[in-house]
Amino acid sequence: MAGKAAQRADALLALGAIELRDRLASGALTARELAGACLDRIARLEPEVQAFAYVDGEDAMAQADRLDTHRRSGAPVGPLHGLPVALKDVIDTARMPTENGTVLDRGRVPLQDAALVAKLRAAGAVIIGKTVTTELAYLAPSKTRNPRAPGHTPGGSSSGSAAAVAAGMVPLAVGTQTGGSVIRPAAYCGTVGFKPSFGAIPRTGVLTQSPTLDTIGVFAATVAEAAMLAEAMCGHDPGDAATAPAPAPRLLDLAQSPPPVAPTLAFLRLPGHDAADPEMQGAMAELVAALGERCFETALPGAFDEAGAIRERINFAEMAKFYYGYERRGWHELAPETRAAIEAGQAVPARDYIAALDWPDILYSGLGEIFERCDAILTAAAPGPAPEGYGSTGSSIFNGLFTLCGTPAVTLPAFRSSGGLPMGLQLVGRRGEDGRLLRTAAWLAREIEALQSEDAE
Repeated sequence: MAGKAAQRADALLALGAIELRDRLASGALTARELAGACLDRIARLEPEVQAFAYVDGEDAMAQADRLDTHRRSGAPVGPLHGLPVALKDVIDTARMPTENGTVLDRGRVPLQDAALVAKLRAAGAVIIGKTVTTELAYLAPSKTRNPRAPGHTPGGSSSGSAAAVAAGMVPLAVGTQTGGSVIRPAAYCGTVGFKPSFGAIPRTGVLTQSPTLDTIGVFAATVAEAAMLAEAMCGHDPGDAATAPAPAPRLLDLAQSPPPVAPTLAFLRLPGHDAADPEMQGAMAELVAALGERCFETALPGAFDEAGAIRERINFAEMAKFYYGYERRGWHELAPETRAAIEAGQAVPARDYIAALDWPDILYSGLGEIFERCDAILTAAAPGPAPEGYGSTGSSIFNGLFTLCGTPAVTLPAFRSSGGLPMGLQLVGRRGEDGRLLRTAAWLAREIEALQSEDAE
């Protein structure tokens, strides 16, 4: 009987978040059934994947029961009604631990939800649990394992969120990115990862590492599912000055609509591309060739040579400020990677930090010259497949620039290495044009699927 229950749970979760949403809204599926399926799969796979920092099955089922009662009453249901969502453990949840991946916050239980969690609950989501983060959302590797590449890192810092979706434990998960902490683990674990424009999703109640860079992102199996989750969280919040008092974007409608004309992409060889894994270089070259006139190659202006150092300068200086409390409470409890970043931030002169704050807009203006000729920029999402072992979370060399510039970015699990490991590509769009980027990404995903089908024949 246990085997049949597991099979039913797996078959249900294989339907995908859009199909599950529709079944939940119609009453063909109950939120209790779906939450139970997720909890069953988590129980079976968690000992191996270790994606979760906290799961409360009783609370998840209680949330589901309330949602089922609400639907049966005939009241309108939210856009995420009954869908389980996992949250990176740097996002505050009332009456549920949020420990930020550090022993210094062990046992911490916030008094209220983060702004994005309140939006998710209002949309009808079931908060299934908290996913593992690297320490304080930085580089020290976590316990999480890569379900698509055993023996290889899942990336970081949103390691648990990426792994939970990749393993099919939950259909949707939320993470954060300050350098490459959504795009990189999504690429390594073979999921879609979406980092919206800076300020699209409020960060009130989320661990602050670098307010100039910190961005909320999502993980899903498809572009449309990522759009659906992100849309539910977008909007203004008075507690986050980066958000704007404007209507939330209609990301899902755009992601599911066909482009008026076939998009044009600009293939960008970022610094480090020539040193990337030969298989990644080869896969990108083949895709560019296959796209033909729909893709042209271009280069970054010289002003971008220092972008990596500028992003680090901002990140480290702000870490030194916002992690001062952790430094005071337990410096020697922090990982060497975290201590080194804080020390680097302490050494940044004020004039250099203040000057660095001018650069995101300057560099974005440089990207504008490229965007005038294309719908989206195409790059590798990571230098190659997930590195072997768990000693690091891999390189974010292809992600930090776009975090610094505040542009939306999405990764597609487009390729496989000769060893069968996932490799992702990255698409980048203009600030504030997240829906257009997602529409382009969905178009490209279909193009790649068609090309791969032709190769298989």
